[in-house]
Order: sequence, then C-alpha cells, then structure tokens
Amino acid sequence: MVKAYIHDNDNSVDARETHDAGVPVTLERLEKLGVIYRYLKTQPEVEALAKERDYKNQDTVNIQVSTFGNDESLFQKKLAIFYEEHLHEDEEIRYCLEGTGYFDIRDNHSGEWIRCKVDPGDLLIVPAGIYHRFALDTTNYIKALRLFKDEPKWEAINKSQRAEESSTRKAYLQSIV
Repeated sequence: MVKAYIHDNDNSVDARETHDAGVPVTLERLEKLGVIYRYLKTQPEVEALAKERDYKNQDTVNIQVSTFGNDESLFQKKLAIFYEEHLHEDEEIRYCLEGTGYFDIRDNHSGEWIRCKVDPGDLLIVPAGIYHRFALDTTNYIKALRLFKDEPKWEAINKSQRAEESSTRKAYLQSIV
C-alpha cells in the first residue's frame, strides 16, 4: 500500500529524504486529484490493467548512477530535472518493479505537495495536466515499468515554461472542479 502524506517543504534537506510533515493523505484525496493507485502483485495483473485502460506500449526505466555511466555529476543533473515541477500532456503510468522512489503531486486546491512513496508492486497513474515531480529515495535506485496509451512520449512541460497556458493543464483543472 502506497504511503502518501503532506511534504514538509523543507528545501534545505535533500529531496531523497522522506520529507514527511506528519499529515497522512488518503487514497480518496488522491483520487479527487485524478491520481489512481493500485497494488499489483504480478505481471499478469499489470497486463490486465493495461488492457482495461487501453495502454498499448511499455518500457522499463532503470534509474541509478550506473545508468549514467557511473557519472555522479550527470546522475545528479538528471535527478534535478526529474524534481522540477512539471506536467505532461499524457498520463504518467509507473509500476515499481524494484527499488523505491517518491512522486510528489501538487494538490491544486490547497497548493500542498503530497508525497507518494512507491515500492515494488505499487502502480501510480498521474493524470495529464497535474503538476508533479519525482525523486529517488536515499537508496538511489528504482526500476519501473512505464506504460503508455500510444507511442511513448516523455516531454515534460516545466511550470516555469508557461505550463499554466497548456490546453492539457486547463482540461485537467476543469476535470477536478
């Protein structure tokens, strides 16, 4: 079961730390934001969900320093990119196979960050148009299955890049009224 809670917003502490403000968040609150969580034990369960939601493509991403040629500087730069507040024009679907990580979801109603810790078996569907970011935890490793409705798209629109003007963002905001 995913652990979700309010992020403490302490930017003086590494993003890979827990940042737990001590306020738990329910799955119902996540659902009101359009975020879907499932715990799936087996690959056939993942395939059934993919078929049900019409996900046609998938790949695997492995995030650890060795993925970047053991170049710690390059690894840290990539982590910083993942952690910048952004949105996507498509759903972001991640199924944790190994390791752990954090998806931070911006609650549009309160402005708070909700941190969701994903462990093996956790599947998170982040809707198109919602602000979010990703951080590894201190183990510096996650292997995740990425699912896509069509051809894999991985373009982030950073909040600083006028994401508020995106038609996807506007559609998302109308969907959660």
